[in-house]
Amino acid sequence: MPSRRPSRPRSVLMVGSEAAPYAKTGGLADVLGALPAALARRGWEVVLVLPRYRGIEAGQLTARVPLTIGAHQFDVGLFEEVLPSGVRVVLLDVPELYDREGLYTINGLDYPDNARRFAMLARGALEWAARRGSPVDLAHAHDWQAGLVPVYLATRYRHHPVLQRTASVLTIHNLAFQGIVEADWLPRLDLSWDLFALERLEYWGRISFLKGGINDATQLTTVSRTYAAEIQTPEFGCGFDGILRGRAADLIGILNGIDVEVWSPERDPYLPVPFSAGDLAGKRAAKAAVLARFGLATDENAMARPLLGMISRMVDQKGLDLLAANAHELPHLGASFVVLGTGEARYEDFWRRLQTQYPDRIGVHIGFDEERAHLIEGGADAFLMPSRFEPCGLNQMYSLRYGTVPIVRAVGGLADTVVDYSPRRRTATGIVFHDYRPEALLAALRRAVGLYADTTTWRALQQAGMKRDYSWDHSAREYVKIYDRAIEQTRSAV
Repeated sequence: MPSRRPSRPRSVLMVGSEAAPYAKTGGLADVLGALPAALARRGWEVVLVLPRYRGIEAGQLTARVPLTIGAHQFDVGLFEEVLPSGVRVVLLDVPELYDREGLYTINGLDYPDNARRFAMLARGALEWAARRGSPVDLAHAHDWQAGLVPVYLATRYRHHPVLQRTASVLTIHNLAFQGIVEADWLPRLDLSWDLFALERLEYWGRISFLKGGINDATQLTTVSRTYAAEIQTPEFGCGFDGILRGRAADLIGILNGIDVEVWSPERDPYLPVPFSAGDLAGKRAAKAAVLARFGLATDENAMARPLLGMISRMVDQKGLDLLAANAHELPHLGASFVVLGTGEARYEDFWRRLQTQYPDRIGVHIGFDEERAHLIEGGADAFLMPSRFEPCGLNQMYSLRYGTVPIVRAVGGLADTVVDYSPRRRTATGIVFHDYRPEALLAALRRAVGLYADTTTWRALQQAGMKRDYSWDHSAREYVKIYDRAIEQTRSAV
């Protein structure tokens, strides 16, 4: 009997505007730096496509492809490399669009041709897939910058011999960013005026890349179960709640994972002594190291106080207004603070003033530093995330892995990953508050400081958190389920 030919692995074209280590401004880059490898470990053929921004030297030039968008013709260089994970990375080299100082903005303002820049991302990715000859099972677009991938698949490539059976998934990482531009961009992006309709791209007289992707994608995901429910409400929907309720049957929340190799207290090169859930002794050395790194005392009194860490953009979304409202209370809680981040000048100045007034209790570094970030996660006793909204969040998962008890507001991914302490709840992993009010945050901080004094309870919180699995392998299993559903849905419709 002749042997059966093995079936080819299913394939996914992953399209996004940034990915670690190539380009990064936020958590999206961490997702696209880790999810492709996790999918490859599950047997998928994964191709990641992103712009070749200024400073990216990776990849070898494999082809140059002429590509016309509207009245503009571009000579697109395709730079490729295959990572040790087996993931193929394709970098679109279009210097007139991507060789710029910033990824999305300059001096705080969007580039005026961002619509063309990210239409190129979508078109370039799909053209690469079309040129390879064999079909791609699914295209996975991330956020508004890749929102036209499902739109082009449903229009320009609808009858393409290679791509007509390609399903699509759109992941919303942060609904607040919607890719809204003037309607006259439609013909300039080779899109028909038929798409200027309520059920397609039109949004209050303009067009939205994200709305187009939401309406045309086969399936939709976002980055936590709670956020998937929240964005269908007026409070968190950013004007898109009705649009998302219309696609509720196709919308699911899949929690982001974390890189458990990079974020591991047992192997972290930035920690002075490794530690684990079974042996937390090294955490004390990390606490002394982070206090010293921020210029705070490391004597017995300082070591006995709970150390609260925060790594954050200093903006309202992250709860900085709640902290600023408690400025007179924070230094008198019986705790120390170490803070790392950048953001609005008023919040940077708020922390600088507190540091000047209370140099023995508050250490601040304006900027970002990888070593400090790992030291805070490893050495702080608790980690502060009082967010107004938080689609997923990663730092609370890093904190859990390092035995650093999160203090969070019950929104988005924070609600899905941190279990509030109560004396009868053995699964508790942190301190959770609900109301977005300064008083509620202050009560949570006081509760944390009080619990820290109970060594047995605090140790139980630490160990419960360190046992949770938030690896990307867990998340990838959930994505594969959605991919399979989208592929079958598309094939049954052709």
